[in-house]
Amino acid sequence: MTTQAADRKPDMGQELDLRIESLAFGGNGVARVPLGERGYVVFVRDAIPGDLVRAVITKRKRDYAEARTLEVIEPGPDRIPATTDHPGAPWQVLPYERQLAIKAEQVEDALRRIGRLDGFEMEPIVPAVEQWRYRNKLEYSFGTGDGGELVCGFHVAGSWERIEALEDCLLASERGNDVRRRVLQVFRDLGAVAYDRRTQVGFLRNLVVREGRRTGQIQVRVVTSPGALDPEPLVAALHDVDSLIWTQAAGVSETTHGGRDELLAGAARIEEELCGLRFSLSSEAFFQTNTEMAERLYGVAHEYAALKGWERVYDLCCGIGTIGLTLAPRAAEVLGVDIVEDAIQDAQANARANEIANTRFIAGDVRPVLKDLIERRDRPDVVVVDPPRAGLTSKVVARIAETSPKRIVYVSCNPTTLAPNAAQLVEAGYKLVRVRPVDMFPQTPHIECVALIERA
Repeated sequence: MTTQAADRKPDMGQELDLRIESLAFGGNGVARVPLGERGYVVFVRDAIPGDLVRAVITKRKRDYAEARTLEVIEPGPDRIPATTDHPGAPWQVLPYERQLAIKAEQVEDALRRIGRLDGFEMEPIVPAVEQWRYRNKLEYSFGTGDGGELVCGFHVAGSWERIEALEDCLLASERGNDVRRRVLQVFRDLGAVAYDRRTQVGFLRNLVVREGRRTGQIQVRVVTSPGALDPEPLVAALHDVDSLIWTQAAGVSETTHGGRDELLAGAARIEEELCGLRFSLSSEAFFQTNTEMAERLYGVAHEYAALKGWERVYDLCCGIGTIGLTLAPRAAEVLGVDIVEDAIQDAQANARANEIANTRFIAGDVRPVLKDLIERRDRPDVVVVDPPRAGLTSKVVARIAETSPKRIVYVSCNPTTLAPNAAQLVEAGYKLVRVRPVDMFPQTPHIECVALIERA
């Protein structure tokens, strides 16, 4: 083993023995090597606080390095045995109560350190209903095993080539696992080959399994490179699924979005129930992947919105309308905006299917749409926004402030982007009142939270 000399940055490929101090946002362990007054930070994958690990440097920057754990020399006091060999559940070596505590700490730290915010109430985190088998959608990748066999699983952490095969994915239901096994066996019998992004040769790319947890409906989507597919063996093996779709995708990128779809069997959509409403889901529609916890997340949003029945609500980044439609019975009017036209069409269809008449949905970029609404004096009383991980641009935040709602309910999947957005709203005359984290994804470092921001 190569040891680290004092006051010198580690080299690429160098192995170090590191004591983990804490967990960074995103889940990597934080260690330091001697350099200057504060030391040189190394973010270590697959390590938790208290661990003494042997790690190899995989990336080196001016201010920090990244490393991968090779061996846990001495486990930290919180480390517990892993339940399953699963690259998508890196925090399973932490007791669940410790996971919750760390997630809550990271939300508060982001708001105070990045946003420089204070004076808000940090409410207790909402724990998950189920710690395993909670996902209603899984996206698997096809690959080639060590023996040359076709496998279906997840990318090994840090690798875009190696696929780790799974017999039982504990994030999916038993039925979802059974479907995945049947698809894999069909393609093994057919002698199909996984797509290799390095050589750009092969056929099978991804398998997407989506379930209606409340309806029992299931959708299977097979993503391949362009080519020929005999659907009969697949249709026969999956005779009990509600929707079977084949997507042909060109290009090198690893994505399940886009491409040309062909319905092989069943319906093009499945349905799911949420907060007493029924939603129709196309193969690429965004829907929270934990149905039970989505209800609790939206419950917090409803509580913070505090609707009395007379308010006009803007639902920004509304997707297929899940939040806005669940708020509509408590509001005078809900107006949803999203840049994805297909999502808006889905939202409109979901409003009709649920006989909700006090909603409007507009396809377009949030900023110009809000400008037009302001000019028409069509101002909101409450704004609800559920942006992607990148958060909102500063111009969109400024435009929201221009609409002058009394209350803003910000649903965030990334506290490090919530923090600067909230800080900008505070500068514009608002106050961050309270924040409540919701654990949507046990065994992972992902964090959701809801923030209440009111006009000061």
